[in-house]
Amino acid sequence: MDRPPAALTAHWRDWLGASAQDLAQLRDPVQPGHVVVVGSAARTRGGWDGSVHQLVGVADPRDRALISVPPEIAAIATEIAAGYGLDGLRAPLLTALGRPYDVIYRAVYRWSTGAASEQELPDAGVWLAADDARVPPWLHPFGGEVLVHLDADRYVAGVGLKNHDEHCREIAVGTEEAARGRGLARRLVAQAARRVHDEGRISTYLHDPGNLGSARVADAAGFPDRGWTALGLATVDG
Repeated sequence: MDRPPAALTAHWRDWLGASAQDLAQLRDPVQPGHVVVVGSAARTRGGWDGSVHQLVGVADPRDRALISVPPEIAAIATEIAAGYGLDGLRAPLLTALGRPYDVIYRAVYRWSTGAASEQELPDAGVWLAADDARVPPWLHPFGGEVLVHLDADRYVAGVGLKNHDEHCREIAVGTEEAARGRGLARRLVAQAARRVHDEGRISTYLHDPGNLGSARVADAAGFPDRGWTALGLATVDG
């Protein structure tokens, strides 16, 4: 099983509020399904988009997980995790968070230690300010600069970078339906990852397990599926 690189574990220390001891609990010989709960003040502050993310976490291929929650529920969350394991903790943990009607989702969690080269996937976009008139609304929350592909000076595809901390940028990509199938997404993701790596940071890429198109983009751009997943909290409309 691939071990996370040092830059990624440094990101987890900041993003999840995890200590070296917490991270060590994910290593052998800890049994599959073991869950480490961290109480972190970061879960009460605004994240990359200014919103409060009350629960985030990562799990390895053996479902050994590290979950970050607000400090005030860390003790009860630890008891819940001990009794229910990773999959069984969802309903009681949502109740403890005061959000019983929401969901804890799992996404495929990928990272790149060497994005596809420019020879393999040439640059496909230009960096623009997120508030540029040509940038669509979905990219505005990323702030700073975003990477976009323009046709006749009109947006057709783009990438935003979630600025979690000084160690990591999470890549998010979108392509207008009429422009799909042209390989733009994989080229933009690779181009963005090269920039992140040139800055001395690691890049991550998350997607729904059922999104095969996104999986193909990640594979092509240098983000292999190592069997890791990310956990987060989502509001259910209605």
